[in-house]
Amino acid sequence: MADTPEGPGEKPPVPDKPATPTPGAPALPSAAKPPAAAPPKPRMDPIEEALRRPVVSPALDALKEAFPGAVLEEVHHAGQVTAVIPVDRIREVLRFLHDDPRTAFDLLADLTAADYPKRDKRFEVVYHLYSLPKNHRLRLKVRVADGEPVASATSVYNAAEWHEREVFDLFGVKFDDHPDLRRILLPDEWQGHPLRKEYPLEGFPEQHMRLR
Repeated sequence: MADTPEGPGEKPPVPDKPATPTPGAPALPSAAKPPAAAPPKPRMDPIEEALRRPVVSPALDALKEAFPGAVLEEVHHAGQVTAVIPVDRIREVLRFLHDDPRTAFDLLADLTAADYPKRDKRFEVVYHLYSLPKNHRLRLKVRVADGEPVASATSVYNAAEWHEREVFDLFGVKFDDHPDLRRILLPDEWQGHPLRKEYPLEGFPEQHMRLR
């Protein structure tokens, strides 16, 4: 046998093989990697961003000046302003907005409601005001619990009489000092209020039979 550089009769050294991890054994520590950069925050949709852009509202400014702290929340959306106010101040706020020359809301365009059963104050009564001389709008909201009355707006806006009757008929919200608070769409003997969320979509069959 020929001599090798390592010496007579010796085999050349075999290079070490990497250790094979035992199944179930913890992984060997690896070199620390730099933390990954946080992904960029997605930009708001331009249309939605435009819809949420704050609106300049002299009427809202006049309201906050006349009733400091009475605006509990304000929402700007789609070029319109909504102000949430305490329910016990609705009549005086409406009177101010109607009479003050800076606001001049001479038209109650609509008065409606919405039902949120999971809230303690489940109903929102909503007033849509418009000024013919100023050509501007303002939406007011008051939040009321089931059975909690709201002061009638009929002493400020005559149109509130039928609007409030409709809200009473369909939601069961009562309005104090209303001159004739009774149903306007359904018969007087009708049970329940169809726009409450718990009202069955098909109504009550026994009531339908009485209307035939």
